[in-house]
Amino acid sequence: MKMPKKMRTYCPSCKSHQEHEVERVKKGRASMLTRIERQKARSFGIGNRGKFSKVPGGDKPTKRVNLRYRCLKCKKAHQRACFKAQKFDLVEE
Repeated sequence: MKMPKKMRTYCPSCKSHQEHEVERVKKGRASMLTRIERQKARSFGIGNRGKFSKVPGGDKPTKRVNLRYRCLKCKKAHQRACFKAQKFDLVEE
């Protein structure tokens, strides 16, 4: 799927349609202090952490694409519900 880097869409902070810059959201570094990470550290503390299991499988064919829309007038950003796409490119138009 190809999507333009700049598009005119609704800005919830301006409450009107403005020009937006589109960028793909990158995953941030996970905090090691969350409850689930502490739980993983306790349970996976011994052995190979399940790295060498013989369970078949792999990556899924389609991934969810998260996009951030940044208003060029008020500089605020918002996100919409993500969607699935096999290939995703931001193109200049």
